[in-house]
Amino acid sequence: MPEPKDSERLRRYWDKHARSYDRQMRFFDRTLFGESRTWVCSQASGDVLEVAVGTGLNLPLYPPGVRLTGIEWSPEMLAVARRRADELGRPADLREGDAQALPFPDASFDTVVCTLALCAIPDDQRAIAEMNRVLKPGGRLLLLDHVPSSVWPVRALQRLIELITVPLGGEHLLRRPLRHIQAAGLPIEQRDRFKLGIVERLAARKPTSLP
Repeated sequence: MPEPKDSERLRRYWDKHARSYDRQMRFFDRTLFGESRTWVCSQASGDVLEVAVGTGLNLPLYPPGVRLTGIEWSPEMLAVARRRADELGRPADLREGDAQALPFPDASFDTVVCTLALCAIPDDQRAIAEMNRVLKPGGRLLLLDHVPSSVWPVRALQRLIELITVPLGGEHLLRRPLRHIQAAGLPIEQRDRFKLGIVERLAARKPTSLP
């Protein structure tokens, strides 16, 4: 966990970028991530938690029958998400919260979703542990993020870019959520990696019983 002073600095950073976030992400969704948000959200079912819901870009992509809860660290981004939910007529419990300490009991959700956020959550391993905790046995964890490229020159460039993005907004380019998922003991059911290995999306399922 970051120090409180650093946490507030990062929160202010994302608050400041709330208005421009959608415009930036439209470019990356078009050129890098493609239909990956739809790939993730279309597989959600039952009681669904979206961790780091951001400005709510995923809201129109969920199946009609899901019961959606979303948490977001930045109040300004959360305000945009709430407006989007109202405009879409999408019932959703959207609340401020920390992905590293989810305010829900164990085994609360059938599906947990996190897209393009583990790169910027200060302790990504702790966040995944929390997602696993609130997931029901047999429930699904659906993730999308950018990861270290499988091509070394691109990976070297990512490392250079991190010299700017990590101090500025806490955004990491070389994290690999897959490793934390495997360490948590969640079997991977589906996994795709593309765009020179930069984009990875996966579906994992929580075991119904301990081994």
